[in-house]
Amino acid sequence: MILPPLTIWATLSLSSASFAVSGVGSSVDAATAACQPQHFSHLGVLWQVVSTFMGLSLFSLGGGNTLLSEYHHLVVDQLCWLSSRQFADLYALAEAAPGPSSMIVGLLGMGAAWRDGPFWSVLMGVTAEVAILLPSTLLMVLACLSWNRMRDSPWRHAFEKALGPITLGILFAVGVKIIKVSDTNLPGLIASLVVCFLMLRTRISPLWFMAVCGVLGALGLLNAPQHS
Repeated sequence: MILPPLTIWATLSLSSASFAVSGVGSSVDAATAACQPQHFSHLGVLWQVVSTFMGLSLFSLGGGNTLLSEYHHLVVDQLCWLSSRQFADLYALAEAAPGPSSMIVGLLGMGAAWRDGPFWSVLMGVTAEVAILLPSTLLMVLACLSWNRMRDSPWRHAFEKALGPITLGILFAVGVKIIKVSDTNLPGLIASLVVCFLMLRTRISPLWFMAVCGVLGALGLLNAPQHS
């Protein structure tokens, strides 16, 4: 799969941030620290997770990454399950690992429920992942069964052409959001801009960028954690 340059740009910024900290829970934003997140051992919270991600699943135009802004607003700003740094670390992990971009949802569920123990963490991860994949998968199956029958319809062509600009706009907004979350110093922002430029103008493999930024992050040169 070929990733858009903006997605690579955002991923590398987050990857360097992830190497710069010692774990998912190593730093907590001041705003998040003031929150009182609910415990996932309550069945009501479990249903909240299921219903929320099932609803978001139907709006994942262009793949799971198009919902990252909403994920951040939900788990960081609204429900206070994670800090922005924890969110950045989990996204970097999801993008660096093989598999679909929707892996971030399972990791968000696991990270948010970790305080309640490994059992609830695994349960929340699996539940969130199924909830984000099931509705959109069923919808796509139903659409594919009838889509070919509409191949000559002007409505189909208009719909397909309209989705392109919408999806690109969403992805661009998501990339900007992730850069704001992950780039905590000037070198991190410069690295993001350089990687974006090289992705657009050269054919260098993204793996090289990930390796270099990972090493720089491990040395504390990119997006080092902020100490109060």
